[in-house]
Amino acid sequence: QVRLVESGGGLVQTGGSLRLSCAASGRTFYNYGSMYVMGWFHQAPGKEREFVAAILWSGHGTDYADSAKGRFTISRDAARNTVFLQMNSLKPEDTGVYSCAAKPRGNTDYTNWGQGTQVTVSS
Repeated sequence: QVRLVESGGGLVQTGGSLRLSCAASGRTFYNYGSMYVMGWFHQAPGKEREFVAAILWSGHGTDYADSAKGRFTISRDAARNTVFLQMNSLKPEDTGVYSCAAKPRGNTDYTNWGQGTQVTVSS
């Protein structure tokens, strides 16, 4: 199985920064993690969940939503089995729940999700 636990959310002022972490664990991840894609998603209040960024666990390749380009950076620490989302120049519209997700490469849909962490950006 793959277990994902997010942390790092909180309250920040407009223009501030936060770094979210997603710790991955589980037998499936330990054995096949190199074949996984890790993603971050954002769900604003009253809106659908949206893709933010993704990274191949092998480290070769990242992808960003247009809203994240130039402000957010996704990275991973393989030794710690952790994926990060560094968020800079935060805006009030970045407020919401950020969830970490994982899927095997080649899958269209993400198969594993964390519980999410709340980010609130005050104006």
